Amino acid sequence: MHAIPPTLFIGLMSGTSLDGVDGVLCRIGDDGQPAVVAHAHEPFSAAVRAAALQLNTPGHNELHLSAQVGIALAHDSAQVCATLLHRSGLNAQQVCAVASHGQTVRHAPQATATLDSAPSVGYSVQVNNPALLAELTGIDVIADFRSRDIAAGGQGAPLVPAFHQHVFGSTDPETCVAVLNVGGMANVSLCSNHTVSGCDTGPGNVLLDIWAQRHIGRDFDQDGAWGATGTVNLALLASLLRAPFFNTNQATAPTSTGRDLFNASWLQLALVGFEQLAPEDVQATLAALTAQSAAHQMSHLAVNSAWPDTVLVCGGGAYNRHLMAQLQSTMPQSTVRRTDEAGMPAMQVEACAFAWLAWCFVHRRTANVVAATGARGPRVLGALYPH
Repeated sequence: MHAIPPTLFIGLMSGTSLDGVDGVLCRIGDDGQPAVVAHAHEPFSAAVRAAALQLNTPGHNELHLSAQVGIALAHDSAQVCATLLHRSGLNAQQVCAVASHGQTVRHAPQATATLDSAPSVGYSVQVNNPALLAELTGIDVIADFRSRDIAAGGQGAPLVPAFHQHVFGSTDPETCVAVLNVGGMANVSLCSNHTVSGCDTGPGNVLLDIWAQRHIGRDFDQDGAWGATGTVNLALLASLLRAPFFNTNQATAPTSTGRDLFNASWLQLALVGFEQLAPEDVQATLAALTAQSAAHQMSHLAVNSAWPDTVLVCGGGAYNRHLMAQLQSTMPQSTVRRTDEAGMPAMQVEACAFAWLAWCFVHRRTANVVAATGARGPRVLGALYPH
């Protein structure tokens, strides 16, 4: 059998933080190990961000608005691709495919009522326009990564545990590594002795960002500096942790979540009775919620595995020093550090994961982790839009 030559893939990701499109150009060899050649980011305009946020809840003229956001996302994504090619000195003909996850606006993967007597199947909606992106870039586009897993009875998320295991997992049977992605939402993969499990842990930066925008007029709390001036309110923290997402019977617990649940309205209701708290104390408490919910969900995953020696953090939350300190305090038995120290910058991990998922699709390799999504079995993920 001939070895597969190293192939170039572009991975694109626009997460629940709604800050823009991150992209990486990766060279992936026959062993599936990615090497990042270039990285680029294209911020969303205020109008696109507002429209994408609006689509997370039912509203007027949603079909038209989602089409507009999909077109805008395709243009922003094409700009990222152009920047990556420019920075690497390569051209479109040299790239095998672009992985475009799209912008998640609804996530309801658990079975829902149908319009007829057919068995119920959940859904997850990513606004996207991969056909337009293929036209704009002249490169094949692979999209729609969640649908096949959901069709097989899974939740379509988290999508990245197999990638985390492939890149960060240890072959030492005595070593367990956790990879915690803290974007708008947070998800964790527990990698141990050639096995992997994973789940979403709850809010990552989403509530922190909402509160910072409301009280200090910034998109996020830079380095967590403002939150670090506050004090965790234990009564509020205990109240937040009583949310059903954190307390569902683990045999039937959802493995994924999104802005459908953790959003500004949820936060407003959660703060009833705590209106007199100083805003910075609420911020500190929300950081503690992110840290403790991550540790809480990891403890359930670790029932059939060792507790991780190392917790590698990626996503925007990895650069929040206050949150990183909270994570280390909450998990003293582990060493908490950014994925940068394991060879991949924290802001490149998710986009690189989608480049790898596209590589798996091209070679018809299954990429979902049944222990993470709950699907009936391994599936090839994605759909092709030829250029």
